[in-house]
Amino acid sequence: MDKLLKYRQVLKEVLTEYATNSDSHKSQSPDEVQIKVLFDEQNDHYQVLDIGWSNGKQIFLVIFHFDLIDGKIWVQRNISDYDIVEDIEAKGVPKSDIVLAFHSPEMRKYTDYAAA
Repeated sequence: MDKLLKYRQVLKEVLTEYATNSDSHKSQSPDEVQIKVLFDEQNDHYQVLDIGWSNGKQIFLVIFHFDLIDGKIWVQRNISDYDIVEDIEAKGVPKSDIVLAFHSPEMRKYTDYAAA
């Protein structure tokens, strides 16, 4: 399988598994916060977000955002305590193809992952 196709599939699988197994988002009431998974394969953007209403306030929060850039998975955002990168690695993606883009370019060289 082509690497880009594989990485698209990996991202869709791990994000869907996260959303499906997240205990705090079991309600499907339109008046409560729901978890949504968004895939833009044409532009290679992948997200998980919370959306809805809580205590009279609108919630719109991007939990995860990934991009596929130059054959690598760029982790643009991860505001959860969940180590989703571990799930990506478990699906066969090497650390050399994962960029922790939420770290500054100067700090990335100190991680075990790709700098860019």
